[in-house]
Amino acid sequence: MPINKVIVVGAGPSGLILGLLLAKEGIEVELLDAGAQLDEQPRAAHYATAAAYELARAGVLEDVKTRGLHPKNFAWRKIDTTFIAGVHHDSLPEDYPYKMVVLPLDRLGKLLYEHIQRQPTADVKWSHRVVKVGQSQSKAWVDVETPDGLKRSEADYVVGCDGASSTVRRELFGPEYPGETLNAQIVATNVYYDFDRYGYWDSNFIVHPKNYYMAAKITTEGLYRVTYGDIPGLSREEYIARQPQRYEEILPGNPKPGEYRITNISPYKLQQRCAPSFRLGRILLAADAAHLCNPFGGLGLTGGIVDVGNLFDAFIGIHKGLADEGILDKYSEIRKRIWEEIIDPMSRENFRRLHDQDPEQARQKDEFFQLCVKAEGDSKLSQELALVRLPNTQFLVHCI
Repeated sequence: MPINKVIVVGAGPSGLILGLLLAKEGIEVELLDAGAQLDEQPRAAHYATAAAYELARAGVLEDVKTRGLHPKNFAWRKIDTTFIAGVHHDSLPEDYPYKMVVLPLDRLGKLLYEHIQRQPTADVKWSHRVVKVGQSQSKAWVDVETPDGLKRSEADYVVGCDGASSTVRRELFGPEYPGETLNAQIVATNVYYDFDRYGYWDSNFIVHPKNYYMAAKITTEGLYRVTYGDIPGLSREEYIARQPQRYEEILPGNPKPGEYRITNISPYKLQQRCAPSFRLGRILLAADAAHLCNPFGGLGLTGGIVDVGNLFDAFIGIHKGLADEGILDKYSEIRKRIWEEIIDPMSRENFRRLHDQDPEQARQKDEFFQLCVKAEGDSKLSQELALVRLPNTQFLVHCI
């Protein structure tokens, strides 16, 4: 049976990408978001190869490339800026279509919204808070608080792309989100500061037991994301008050206020969590509603975008009569396994690499750094490292 309509809960980037992919196939899509407008917080910014592939399928990659930044390299350093190891993304062939691209999520959201507004079968509704979900054998439905009161909307399927505090997930599995909160605190900042004069690459990860941090250029005009560790257990206000002290302690040049300009600051905990399943009947989960990981390495963002690309494949298989609804179980099974076997352990290792080893011995003892060192004289290995990505399961090839 063709799919007539899909409700996507959450008009963040993952929800917008899924809605755009489906709408381009002529499927009616209703996107419901509790917010009054697009989320303007910049949040993550790096789209690895697998995510770039999905952006291309959605028809937005060229726009992302035009508006975004093309990172050439990643480096790991000691706190005194001494180089430990690195990866060169500019080792890839010039014509490789899915190179990593950088664009803050708030800017990606605006771009996606521009594109989805051109689709006659897509409808984005703001200030529409989903409070309950349910289903029968033939339909799924949501109850929605709207500016005009409580309303019910029905579709063939409902997809929860409504983030870490997902109402859809809680409706399916209760208030618990299985997993753990790591005993660590990080503070994400967006800042204009002259890292170039210290020889920093496009992205830099500082290895130190206390003063670990990431400094990555995220726009062409020189805005950096600086994410650093701090002591656990303080209030948001206390972390914000400590920011000048932490910058002076950790950044090259030991800058004082007035030597940099911060545009955003947000303290948050690190989570490693995964829903019990990504499917229950006609209701599905994707991206942060389905799984969380710490931000080091960008696996959460790329993993979420690949989720919706794979879910789109499954829906289109059903829509075109190439697969039955069992393919949605494959979606859940495979994406959950990828979180368990790749995203969770790799993101944990990315974080451990920064704070849980001796920076003086890291180049010689860390297996990944040893690969980076070997790649310095091996162009083929250098390209392979630049292409490290999440598996992008092609359901219509592998699962029918």
